[in-house]
Amino acid sequence: MSEDRAPSAAFVRNAAGSLACESTELRALAERHGTPLYVYSAASFRGRYRRLGAACREHLAGLDPIVAYSVKACSSLGILKRLAAEGCGFDVVSGGELLRVARAGGDLGKTILAGVGKTDAELELALEAGVFQINVESAGELARLDAAAKRRRVRARAALRVNPAIDPKTHPHLATSAPTSKFGLELDDARGALAAPERFPNVEFVGLHLHLGSMLRDAHLWEEAFERIAPLLALFPGGSPKTLDVGGGIAIGVGSEPELAPEKWLTRIGPLLRRVGARPILEPGRWIAAPSGALLTRVLDVKNAGGRRIVVVDAAMNDLIRPALYGAVHPIELAARVERAPRAVDVVGPVCESGDFLGKNITLPDPQPGDLLAILDAGAYGFSMASTYNSRPRAAEVLVEKGGDVLLRRRETFDDVVRGELL
Repeated sequence: MSEDRAPSAAFVRNAAGSLACESTELRALAERHGTPLYVYSAASFRGRYRRLGAACREHLAGLDPIVAYSVKACSSLGILKRLAAEGCGFDVVSGGELLRVARAGGDLGKTILAGVGKTDAELELALEAGVFQINVESAGELARLDAAAKRRRVRARAALRVNPAIDPKTHPHLATSAPTSKFGLELDDARGALAAPERFPNVEFVGLHLHLGSMLRDAHLWEEAFERIAPLLALFPGGSPKTLDVGGGIAIGVGSEPELAPEKWLTRIGPLLRRVGARPILEPGRWIAAPSGALLTRVLDVKNAGGRRIVVVDAAMNDLIRPALYGAVHPIELAARVERAPRAVDVVGPVCESGDFLGKNITLPDPQPGDLLAILDAGAYGFSMASTYNSRPRAAEVLVEKGGDVLLRRRETFDDVVRGELL
């Protein structure tokens, strides 16, 4: 892993050739906690957050930016607690995520409630908690927020999430600004709301919100989006919003494709934000979390099928759904260095679905039953999207920190899976 891609070097091989998280061998973690197992690096989470903060101080000095970590990327309370201690803000998309931030000691005054389908209960919870702002995604939601604020006898701080209707040049499931996307208001609808604020007397329009998509590598996309929202800026008091949420979505490195370095990204959008003069909000969930975590899994069986070498492991799509959901590619490595001939294999799980694969055509030293594999770049949208499909208990989560390891979440049991069900 290059310095540009993962400055904290979360997962590297030690002098003995064993893959380690920081200085702790993955084999030791698997023996201690079992598999499947999510492993996170505290140094990587902190290092990537601090790197982004340093880039903000350089390119957005004087604008007092908020780095609002997207909780949906990796929502473990232990991770949130450590980011909160760094002074991080949070981007939440449900009442449950808001409660997670509160329980982890996060600053609710630096927390933004987003999401396309907020319930009235979630709106009232956010108002009661005193979140920094609520990003509104439809005219109907705006009316419901106004009513909720009236019931609570407060004035809601709202930013309008607008859809600039541009092609974000990413996977369709990761695109949030395509013309037919479910996310955000069309520009004309946003213009109508801003031009008649008297219709929403219990709402203060404080800003705009853009989110173009995920795994974006072209910084020019934000320039195009800024051009499209420019006519809306003058509709705010004083000719400028107080806040401008430019989303996240900056890509990590995948294979030969480099990450979109935050320094490069901010070099391009920094002048645009300065021209607007609003307080910037950044949502770098995946960029912080993905390289900071890995999923460990044990090889159960190896077989041939139609000329393909199939490696069956004890992790599955219920543990990591990204490859099946949108063709995500994760580096996969053997945890131990072995002297075997390399060969192309498909890494699959035990779930009863043809789509249950974790990697296809992956070149590895010929895997054998009992081998430990590490699926890298799995810190974002890994455990947070896990399920108990096929009645499979969810994996444990472990954080490596200061030479030791901390259990963040115990492995579920079958009793956990059926808890809450009635006969």
